Amino acid sequence: DTGVITNDSCTIRVLDTTKNAAGVFIHKAVVEEGFLREGDTVEAVVDVERRRAIMRNHTAAHLLQAALRQVLGTHVQQAGQLVNPQRMRFDFTHFSALTQEELAAVEDQVNAWILAALPVTVQEMPIEEARSQGAMALFGEKYGDLVRVVRMGTVSMELCGGTHVDNTGKLGLFHILSESSV
Repeated sequence: DTGVITNDSCTIRVLDTTKNAAGVFIHKAVVEEGFLREGDTVEAVVDVERRRAIMRNHTAAHLLQAALRQVLGTHVQQAGQLVNPQRMRFDFTHFSALTQEELAAVEDQVNAWILAALPVTVQEMPIEEARSQGAMALFGEKYGDLVRVVRMGTVSMELCGGTHVDNTGKLGLFHILSESSV
């Protein structure tokens, strides 16, 4: 997240927020005005429009993976991704470049799921329970005993710590701009 932290004596612009290995949130920020002392009370305001755009693009990444697996086969696996407010890039494994027909079929399927306004739910559960229910996980990722499972109707169920919309109908039109090989 980005945003601003303020009180009567300062304005701090938050450029990025991360979490360290101990689970502590760290804000990368610039003091634009004033000063901040230990113990000061502040108000933190998230850039809501930016966050909503990221939520839409991240949710779309889950639908894209489900559509790729449906159209191309279950051998398709996520190999990386980039999600930002402007767009989403999804890296995946496959044997060849996609044909125009395959691209159209994937795009049409994602848009059909968006129009279906599928509920998006997030639930924490033990990792073994998530696996037994069929939740997809990133190969090689390390997960704790308790994981977040994100479901989109019956279309997608993945382990994911990211932020999502609560209904696929909030995504708007999905369009594939390009497809290329590494």
